[in-house]
Amino acid sequence: MGMLSPEELARLTSAESLFASPIPVQSVSSDEFMPASQTPRQREFESRVKQIGSTMARRLGMTRRRFFQTAAGMAAAFVAMNDTYGPLFGVSRAEAGTPEQADARAKKLAGQFIMDMHTHFLRPGTRIQTFVQQRNAVGKAGWNPALGGKQQTIDDLMFANYLKEIFLDSDTKVACISGAPSEIPEDWFLTNEMKAQARADVNGLSGSRRMLSHAIFTPGFPGWMDAIDQAIGALKPDSMKGYTIGDNTNKNLSKHPWRMDDEKLVYPAYEKFLKAGLKNVCVHKGLFPPEVEKQFPHLLEYSDVRDVGKAAKDWPQLNFIIYHGGYRLAGGGKVEDAWAQFEHTGRIEWVTDLAEIPAKHGVKNVYADVGQLFAQSTIADPRVSAVMMGQLIKGLGVDHVCWGTDAIWTGSPQWQIEALRRLEIPEPLQKKYGLAPLGPADGPVRPRSSAATTRGCTSYKPQHHAELEHDQLSRYRALYAEAGAGRTNLAYGYALRERA
Repeated sequence: MGMLSPEELARLTSAESLFASPIPVQSVSSDEFMPASQTPRQREFESRVKQIGSTMARRLGMTRRRFFQTAAGMAAAFVAMNDTYGPLFGVSRAEAGTPEQADARAKKLAGQFIMDMHTHFLRPGTRIQTFVQQRNAVGKAGWNPALGGKQQTIDDLMFANYLKEIFLDSDTKVACISGAPSEIPEDWFLTNEMKAQARADVNGLSGSRRMLSHAIFTPGFPGWMDAIDQAIGALKPDSMKGYTIGDNTNKNLSKHPWRMDDEKLVYPAYEKFLKAGLKNVCVHKGLFPPEVEKQFPHLLEYSDVRDVGKAAKDWPQLNFIIYHGGYRLAGGGKVEDAWAQFEHTGRIEWVTDLAEIPAKHGVKNVYADVGQLFAQSTIADPRVSAVMMGQLIKGLGVDHVCWGTDAIWTGSPQWQIEALRRLEIPEPLQKKYGLAPLGPADGPVRPRSSAATTRGCTSYKPQHHAELEHDQLSRYRALYAEAGAGRTNLAYGYALRERA
């Protein structure tokens, strides 16, 4: 496949085979990187959530799977998280055991404006065939006759399922569709044209502005500046996105890494963006743990955030949105390493470095996206999630921390939305490190892509927000709530077969 080695692929299984918990029970990835093994704490959580779910489901006279599709089932999963990791999430056993109470809370919060700046689905013809093979097997076995009549393709799963899981199974109101480039053309997640078409399809379906799209730019690739002109002129992207690592999917083939502060190579592209009225530049950073560094040491300097400060200072008219918050230790790393770093030094690579850039460089145009950072750390050690969110808010400002989930790799993003609403920084850590509490789920501190944030780092305007309440997608969502099957709680992508 060109992304992971045959030996690595042999260790993987489909994430859809994992226990369908409202909160994933172990690390899941696309085939950009190896997922981490299930940790002892995650095994403990899996056991607890199964037990709590079974008990509550019997009491309520429903199946465990159905219970976990409800608001009370989601609350029960956070009870299991607290029992495993300590009291980090605002939830009670009463909420988990009383559907009316859980439903009332969910209804109260469902109207929050949530923009997910970091979402994915895969292109037709992708070489990632796990999902297709599963659907063909199900059809041939007769389990789902609807799948047996024709050969399944990735189209039958990914885009339609993306729409369901993002817009029907979660409280997400607006999403930005992203992608990833590659030296191998067919290994781009989506071409720029495909992202623009997805935006047109979703916005046409809804009759409102529900979707934004990136255009990927690739400094150093043959014809890359002409590609920028074509994307801007024909596709009208909402923002530009680049990977300083070059080819993140096939790191062994990466021939064109670049630095954000390269005046000769990259600054002319920034000039093009400004001239076209595009002020938002999203940049993939992080997800480069020590084990990956050992394989690709020459890519380290392009993966950290050392080049952000100068670029931001030189281009104050642009907003630089650093994806994954620069978090180094996801993508095959260990959350234990992040926590050990923090306990020893009060820092977490490279999140703390990113948070300190505004003070060190005197800039106000650096933002952090928390896609993958939040998901991976929350399911492995939510103390790390709490600390990283606290540091980013303290250093960048709450209106410069942008919500992103990297969905749909870990299924519907609703569990991440709920985790953000419920997560709190433990008081001892607040006092020791000068971190502000995150506060109530509907409070002003929660970085859920508020109106201020969206005005700052997207092209989304208040009038677009007002269109959503009565658009076609809102009508579909209401019908779905009455008659739909509900969240599957499945994850998509890969998980390790081995258990730690």
